[in-house]
Amino acid sequence: MAYNAGYLDGFPCWPELTTPEPASVTRFYGRLFGWTYEHLGPRVWNSTLCLLDGSPVAGMAPPPPGLDVPKPSWTIFMATSEVEASLVRVQANSGEPLVLPTQMPLGRMAVVHDREGAPFGLLQPSSRVRPPPKGTPGTLCWNELHVQNPGAADDFYQSLFGYECEQTGDGVDYDYVLWKVRGETACGRLRIPYEQDGFAPRWVNYFTVDTIGKSQAVIEREGGSVLINAYEMPHGLVALAADPGGARFALCQHDNGNAAVP
Repeated sequence: MAYNAGYLDGFPCWPELTTPEPASVTRFYGRLFGWTYEHLGPRVWNSTLCLLDGSPVAGMAPPPPGLDVPKPSWTIFMATSEVEASLVRVQANSGEPLVLPTQMPLGRMAVVHDREGAPFGLLQPSSRVRPPPKGTPGTLCWNELHVQNPGAADDFYQSLFGYECEQTGDGVDYDYVLWKVRGETACGRLRIPYEQDGFAPRWVNYFTVDTIGKSQAVIEREGGSVLINAYEMPHGLVALAADPGGARFALCQHDNGNAAVP
């Protein structure tokens, strides 16, 4: 297992928003997270880097040519020391490539579906992708996969990244597993009941905020939606929201500086 620009293989390292018009939501995220922007132009798929204090913390881009993206959505990219080798493992475990390995300013990347159809990215990061200090408002702090077939998800990601699984619930009524690399927690997996209609497997990106109530007010004032109001978790407050284009994400207000798990 290798380190890549400060990330272990299998750790979430880069959130990216896919949206037809990135310019339509830059004001929203600028007001919410304090981001400024670096536009990379048509040679780089008209991508936009989201900057915090001059450092890139996220990206925005239109859908790649030929890729059908029905609505705006956030994608998480997982660190890997070798994109091509990871892509082989994805396909060997019934995943599907969506965007083949491509060299971008932040590293070599690909986009795939896992075995259950949840999209995510693979990134062999450049030196420009660095973990921000834990608990920094406006930065990614947690990722979790929501699925209805937890066994298939555990098998797929263990085969891909060698995750160790730690069950934190009872495995029946509440099935939440922490996926770890070398004993370090990378991300989580939550089982969603089959009774939930219209559900599609997906990764959820969590971003740190100072005060979740103020952030919810900004979201609504700037044309977004608060889908689930702030509620208490062991490590702080969490809320689910959507930007003006409908892309979903979560907010975390951590207690006692703890930014490891929401």
